[in-house]
Amino acid sequence: MTFLARTACTVILIGLSAPSAWAAYVVDLTRVGANFVATGSGTIDLTDLHLATSFGQQAQISPVDGLILTGPATAQTDLYRGNINGPTSFGSEAGVSATSGSGDLVGVMGDSILLFVPHGYASGATLSDTATYSMGPSCDTQCVTPGVYKWSWGTGAHADSFTLDASGLSAVPELSTWVMMLAGFAGLGLAAWIKGGAVRSAARCIGS
Repeated sequence: MTFLARTACTVILIGLSAPSAWAAYVVDLTRVGANFVATGSGTIDLTDLHLATSFGQQAQISPVDGLILTGPATAQTDLYRGNINGPTSFGSEAGVSATSGSGDLVGVMGDSILLFVPHGYASGATLSDTATYSMGPSCDTQCVTPGVYKWSWGTGAHADSFTLDASGLSAVPELSTWVMMLAGFAGLGLAAWIKGGAVRSAARCIGS
């Protein structure tokens, strides 16, 4: 093995063995028909937070309160407080419970500065979950405003964050919008057909 190869291997091994100074939990929120589907994964460092209380909670979303809880329909949770900074809302919709979900119940509530983790969660352990919320086909970008929302806390090696990525959301077009779009496509098709007919007529004239 050459000197450069040995150096590269050493750097890679050091990088793999070094502890992360910034853990993170990320939830991706997408739209599937009339439903909003959240999928979360990552770890959470609780070192610089303190346990406030524990009680049974259900997965839900309330953008107007800056609240998203992903995971099973109901589960026992621990609520943590501390110097948590982030948005207090990410839309106008209020209080929609999950219709289904699985994994660990994890979440954040921006306007009350609360972090939710599974009861007895060991700081730094891996978490994952999913939840589906039925918010109806009329729920547009005002219900959940597309964007990336981040709550952070802790310092130094214990700095951490919870991120909600709703950047891929888009409004479901209203019926009138669909009608206008279809009319537009029909108009384009008709124009192309007429133009094609004119070209064919001209070709026949030239051929004759």
